[in-house]
Amino acid sequence: MRLIYRSAALAAATLSLLVLAACDPQRISELKEGVSTEADVRDRFGAPENVWDEPGGVRTFEYNRQPAGQVNYMITIGPDGHMTALRQVLTPETFSRVSPGMRMDEVRRLLGKPAKVTPYELKKETWADWRYLEAPNQSKVFTVVYGPDQFVLRTQTGADTDAPEFKGGK
Repeated sequence: MRLIYRSAALAAATLSLLVLAACDPQRISELKEGVSTEADVRDRFGAPENVWDEPGGVRTFEYNRQPAGQVNYMITIGPDGHMTALRQVLTPETFSRVSPGMRMDEVRRLLGKPAKVTPYELKKETWADWRYLEAPNQSKVFTVVYGPDQFVLRTQTGADTDAPEFKGGK
């Protein structure tokens, strides 16, 4: 009985994340750089997953859509309280900025929270995965492999085998 309850709870949580992500284009279209305020952003997106303090009083809000979604947003609020940028960061261009030797916290700041983190004790590695969509409509996973010191060893990109097209959907 517990297993059924847990499965139902997981399905409900996944569905709510998908519905939330489906609303993102509408929420984004309602925001304007230089015009929208922090209150407007919070009204449309809610509380951020993380707030990154930047130099000069600038703050960046992280809105994570992992593990079910394929986007992570970084919304920058200027010192005047107005939105100055809204970016979807899970892109090949952003991934190309991740390089061996980067610290785990630097990657988190760049890409947001990963969909999944898997430690491989025997290999002394930790793998962090971000799900994303590559044009024209290919579900992919970007993986960052960290060593025991929490520094990037390497990265890789592959098909998202958990995506509906691999599970008989679409």
